[in-house]
Amino acid sequence: MWALAFAESSAGEDGARSSPGTAPEPGQRSWAPLLAVCAGYFMVILDVTAINVAVPVIGRELSASLTGIQWITDGYTLVFAGLLLTGGALGDRLGNRRVFCAGVAVFTFASAGCALAGSAPLLVAARLVEGLGAALIVPGSLALLQQAYPGTAARSRAFGLWGSMAGIAAAAGPLLGGLLVSTLGWRWVFLVNLPVGAACLVLTLRHVTRSPRRADRPLDWPAQCAVMATAALLTAALNEAGRRGWSDPAVLAGLGLAVLAAAAFAVRERLTRAPVLPPSLLRSRAMGGGAVIGLLFNFGFYGMVFTASLEFQHQRHFSALGTGVALFPAVAMTMFASVLSGRLTRRTGDRPLVVSGMLLAALGLTGWAAAGADPAYPLLVAPMMAAGFGTSFALTGTTGTVMGAAPAAYAGAASALFNTTRQIGSATGVALGGSLLATATDYTAGLRISMAVGALAYLTAAGLAWLCVPAVPKRSGAV
Repeated sequence: MWALAFAESSAGEDGARSSPGTAPEPGQRSWAPLLAVCAGYFMVILDVTAINVAVPVIGRELSASLTGIQWITDGYTLVFAGLLLTGGALGDRLGNRRVFCAGVAVFTFASAGCALAGSAPLLVAARLVEGLGAALIVPGSLALLQQAYPGTAARSRAFGLWGSMAGIAAAAGPLLGGLLVSTLGWRWVFLVNLPVGAACLVLTLRHVTRSPRRADRPLDWPAQCAVMATAALLTAALNEAGRRGWSDPAVLAGLGLAVLAAAAFAVRERLTRAPVLPPSLLRSRAMGGGAVIGLLFNFGFYGMVFTASLEFQHQRHFSALGTGVALFPAVAMTMFASVLSGRLTRRTGDRPLVVSGMLLAALGLTGWAAAGADPAYPLLVAPMMAAGFGTSFALTGTTGTVMGAAPAAYAGAASALFNTTRQIGSATGVALGGSLLATATDYTAGLRISMAVGALAYLTAAGLAWLCVPAVPKRSGAV
């Protein structure tokens, strides 16, 4: 067992030194900050993966169309992606611990609202509020880990376990979601967040030191609105393509306006005196390239999980629990890969792990696309395992690359940028996958096209990683 040293913060969120009871002595309870932060992240990822198994049942019980089912998934991801930069900026300005705790509280109450929703529109509305809570949680999680574990080796381990927590949640999500839907009902998929949220708040307030406030850091609201508009327009256009068709004027207009909103964000960041991130950081290969790699691998992985869930339930007539079991090979590999990459990255550097992970994931989805029109389930196990392992294997190195390129004063904003692009990737992967299923000549053809597009995204990410991810191995720092 390895020990992580706890870094005491020199200033609290109110500008004062943290109270003695807040920070443990060095070497004591060194796992506590990691467990506290990862509990919140676990809750967010569990919600993302469990819902994929539950949405077909939710759609039937609430009489939602395929587009409505997509919005139950993407409404959450849309707000999550669109407000992550705001969450990161608020964390840097008000203190990451304070904003993290606020996000946990919002997410927990919104989960209760999801469980009580009596119609699809009400559920989508509650999911939007959940997305707000997630947008406040995730940027602070990485920033708090960077604050708690300043040593290079300790930080690598912490980021690796942060990624493995996502793997555990991803692995547990489909199984737990399927079990809950098959026994207690789909509302319990949201109710399980309540005890996790309460435990996260208690652990964070007791064991995570307060973060410094940077009240002089203004919030660039025009830039935040441009990001939100980009995510909303792109996701809406891809979602509606399944119902209206790819040549519909509304779909084309949405895609065009999304491009304009993204351009407006770039122009605003270049002209403003207080950008979300300094232009020099946005221009760096490590920061910009890492963010795009995150978008691409989330696009491939979550697009696969969403379309596979629909395939297993609609075409193969698996139950919700059976679907969770069927997806288990893909998501279970994420836990193992995260732990392994966290250990290897200190020896090999990040680039070999990210490149090899993306190539393996691309091979997996290519194998699915080439498996034929109606392949037996055993033929799909290896492709799913390859995609899950490769995605998570690349996550730790990509996270370390992005966070390592940012100074401590911009840790929250850097984390927010990385997770914004990842969630935009998730939303577009789900939206495009659903639309391909709805518009292709037959369901199986749409599924195979979706897998081929995901494989292309992974290959593109591998090429970017070769160019953008540093090749120099990380050196072990003081623990």
